[in-house]
Amino acid sequence: MSFEKLARLDLNLLVCLHVLLEECSVTHAAKRLHLSQSAVSKSLNRLREQFHDPLFTRSAHGLNPTPRARSLQPFLEQLLRDIEHLTAPTDFNPATSDRHFRMALVESAYPLFLPQFLGDIFAKGPNIILDTQAWEPDTFDKLHSGEIDFGITGKDLNPKDAMLTLMPPKGIVFQELCRDTQRCIVRQGHPVLEQQWDQDNYLRQRHIQVRCGRDDRWLLDYKLAEQGLSRDIAMYVPDFNSAASLCTHTDLVFTAPSHFAAHIAAQLDLVVLPLPCKLPAMAYTLFWHQHQESDPGHTWLKDLIIRRCRGIAANS
Repeated sequence: MSFEKLARLDLNLLVCLHVLLEECSVTHAAKRLHLSQSAVSKSLNRLREQFHDPLFTRSAHGLNPTPRARSLQPFLEQLLRDIEHLTAPTDFNPATSDRHFRMALVESAYPLFLPQFLGDIFAKGPNIILDTQAWEPDTFDKLHSGEIDFGITGKDLNPKDAMLTLMPPKGIVFQELCRDTQRCIVRQGHPVLEQQWDQDNYLRQRHIQVRCGRDDRWLLDYKLAEQGLSRDIAMYVPDFNSAASLCTHTDLVFTAPSHFAAHIAAQLDLVVLPLPCKLPAMAYTLFWHQHQESDPGHTWLKDLIIRRCRGIAANS
């Protein structure tokens, strides 16, 4: 081991390189690092000297890592994770902590879960900050990189179904919080309320659908396709609340998890109907990365969330 070489290494430069490799953009890297673009550019020049390689080339779509830079990425991830664990405190006192926890949630989980544990978090840790964001297609990547601490979204129970919808990658650990089924939401006075509500009628309706990740189809659509059937999707929207709100002005049918359906129907004076198609229940699931499991603060919040949400499953 050459201590002389190690003494010349600047950890901040390695952090900068790690973020640049993830973002492939000086602008985006500067934002994540809370630095100016010129500071990141200067760090990149120093990194090029350190590694005797250009590391990135410019293109119309941002920065392209060189083969040398790509080869460094897995080593950087492991190195920075090991340093993080090395410097992590051996205990955690929520009463004195000002820790900033980051969490990604699917929109339908907000009214169901946050009221269960927010009170406990801020009662036990009055200076803790909880930073939430939408569940996105890259959430598992953010869990892996440490950009977020937890994620909550729905996961199908059957592994074959999960392969179609949401299969956690290696290293992601999860715990079921509660199970839920699907319901249909329509406006007051919708014609279907005077008709027989069965699968044929359901499929005759026009539907509004929330986009789910990179795929426009939900498990329901895959299950219908197995029978040679499909829904008539009239409109796609980015979030659950928008879909429910639009149901108040149209004859569109919105299919949503039952807990969310009951919550939003009470707010917007909508009508909740059963889903007249066979569909297995799904499980709202808490996700985190296994490299966080030695972090006492992370463990404290994880255990609190699981403990407080256990009652939902018992009462559902």
